[in-house]
Amino acid sequence: MIIAMIPARMGSQRLKQKNLRRLQGVPLLAHAIRKAQAAGVFDEVWVNSEHTAFGDIAGQEGAMFHRRPAELASNTATSEDFVYEFLSEHPCDYLVQVHSIAPLLNSAQVGDFTRTLSQGDMDVLLSGVNEHIECMCQDKPVNFSFDAKTNSQELYPIQRITWSITVWKSITYMDAYESGTCATYAGKVGFYPIDRIAGHVIKTEADFQLAEQFLSARGGNTNPSPTNDNS
Repeated sequence: MIIAMIPARMGSQRLKQKNLRRLQGVPLLAHAIRKAQAAGVFDEVWVNSEHTAFGDIAGQEGAMFHRRPAELASNTATSEDFVYEFLSEHPCDYLVQVHSIAPLLNSAQVGDFTRTLSQGDMDVLLSGVNEHIECMCQDKPVNFSFDAKTNSQELYPIQRITWSITVWKSITYMDAYESGTCATYAGKVGFYPIDRIAGHVIKTEADFQLAEQFLSARGGNTNPSPTNDNS
């Protein structure tokens, strides 16, 4: 059994109540529900939130609603806590987190991502963008050397995790959490490359405006022909 879970909380800090913000006239949360449903790969689609306003949207869109405890929606609560609490209430083989903050990830890409579960034995599959460019961390080279100038196409790509969509094998996640170790990266971890458009996540007002402008230029279409090309 594969469940899609869309997390949403009311107390976002950088962009207030972002899941209620309307992108092309539709709440961000509704965008996520619709593409999860359209992907056609999930046994159930759930919204996971502490606030009934998101339950109302879930009901209007034909999704189910899990009301997490209020303490799991605070600024100090971690995703590990609310994911574990959800899995405790809704047993499944795999849990796919479809993030509402990545509205440019389309339903075809959600389906392709989820179908990869049948092709391997991953416990965790992370989505992100391959960055074929020189990258540094704390003023030190990560994928290149100061000793020579390398053509960017020859570099090892930096795998930038975007959290647009993530999957966990439930039993591995729960076992790790209950043993006191990190559940998010427990077991065999894989990386699924998506394009930069699908990897655009909304955390600030500027991020939201970029998504709005992109969709306006595309005529409101969030489902172009899917591609995993990061070139």
